[in-house]
Amino acid sequence: MDEQDDMKIEADDPEMDGQADAKMKKLRGELEACRKEKQEYMDGWQRAKADYVNLLKRIESDTKASESKGKIKAVETLLPAFDALERAKEHGEIPEGFLAIAKQLESAFTALGLEEVGGVGEEFNPVFHDALGQDAVDTPETDDTLTAVLEKGWKIGEVVIRAAKVRVGHFANEKQEV
Repeated sequence: MDEQDDMKIEADDPEMDGQADAKMKKLRGELEACRKEKQEYMDGWQRAKADYVNLLKRIESDTKASESKGKIKAVETLLPAFDALERAKEHGEIPEGFLAIAKQLESAFTALGLEEVGGVGEEFNPVFHDALGQDAVDTPETDDTLTAVLEKGWKIGEVVIRAAKVRVGHFANEKQEV
C-alpha cells in the first residue's frame, strides 16, 4: 500500500470523520470564546479611555474655575484701596509717589482681566448696574440710560465683581392738553 491508499482508508473511516468534526466544533467554540473575551477587553479599555479623557477635561475645568476664583478674591481684597486711590486722584489730593502705586495697581488689574463697568450714557443693565436714583431726561432716547456713576463697577470676563452704583435717566412723557 502506498500513501494514497492510506489517505483513502482514513477519508473513508467514519470514526475519524466524527473525531475531526468534534475537534473542529471544539476549536470553533474556543475561537468564539476568545472573540467574546477580546470584545470584553476592548469594551473595558474604551470605557477606561473615555473615563480618563473625561477626568482630564474635569481637571482642566476645575483648574480654570479655581484660577478664576483666586483672581476674583484678589481683586475683591485690593478694590477698596484702589477705589480710595482713584477718588484721591480725581480730587487732585494724591501725592506724587502714590501715583506710581495707582498705576501699578491699574496694570495688575488689567493683567488679571479686570474691566470697568458703567459709564455715563450706557444703557441701564441690572446685571452690571445698581440704580440708586433717577434723573429726569429731556428725550426718549436717553430714557433708561446712565446719567451719573456714583461708584465704578468691575467685572472679570462675564463675572461681575461689583455692580456700578448709578443714577438712571427717566423720560416723563408729559403731554400738555390745550
